[in-house]
This record gives sequence, structure tokens and C-alpha cells, in this order.
Amino acid sequence: MINRQQELTEQITTLKRNKNAVILAHNYQPLEVQAVADVTGDSLGLSIEAAKTQADLIVFCGVRFMAESAKILSPEKKVLLPRREAGCPMADMITPEQARRMKADHPGAPLVLYVNSSAAVKAECDICCTSGNVLKVVRSLPDETILMAPDR
Repeated sequence: MINRQQELTEQITTLKRNKNAVILAHNYQPLEVQAVADVTGDSLGLSIEAAKTQADLIVFCGVRFMAESAKILSPEKKVLLPRREAGCPMADMITPEQARRMKADHPGAPLVLYVNSSAAVKAECDICCTSGNVLKVVRSLPDETILMAPDR
């Protein structure tokens, strides 16, 4: 007899095939979710992998900013976020209004933003980076005031 988990896995596999979908699961997702995912990994890496696929539909098991990043990199694909309310405390540390205010308070200073931010805030930044390349990015800028968000 097939147990419930096997039955769900088969249903998901059939749906993925019928919808030409790819399922992305962030590393912190439960093992049951990772088991049905096509790709697991970190937020930006998953979006990059999704852009490389021929899938028409991306199901992003993560948080809002991750699904937004996938959409930015794959504008022709439909991106679904299973839990719309799934947020990230770091990404929520800054709003577009706060970014604009920072730039207005420091004219000419570049705003360097972590990729782990909302698309609306990314639209306000001058440079978007990862935690892995932030030092290289900041060191490449003139030795003047540099704005960093969402954290220091």
C-alpha cells in the first residue's frame, strides 16, 4: 500500500510535468518540501537556476523577496509563492521610502543593497550585491560616504 507521502509526491510529480513547472526549495524548507523540489539551495542561487530552466512555471518555496528575484531573472515565467505572507526579517528592515530618504539625506552617496531585499527597495538602490561579494563591491567605490542596507 502506498503511504500518503508517496501519494502526494506522485501527484506533485504529475502536476510538475503537466504544468511544465520547476519547484525551488530554500535550504531551510522542511525535508518533505526539499524531497519534491527540483533544486534546493540559497536564495539567489535558486533564482539563477530557475532562469536556466525551460520551465514555464516556477514554484518558489521560500520567502517573498526570493520569488521576486526569480521573477526579475525570469520575467517571461510565472512565479508562484506557496505562502504569500512568507517574509524575511532582514528584507523587511528597509522600505522604499526609507531608501529614498537615505539617499536624499546623503546626496551622491551610493546605496549598496543586499540582494536579500524586496524588489521595490532594489529599484531604489545603486548597487545590489550578495554577502559574498559585498566587501569587493564596497572597496571598489570611492572612499567616501557609502550607504548600506538593510543592515551595516
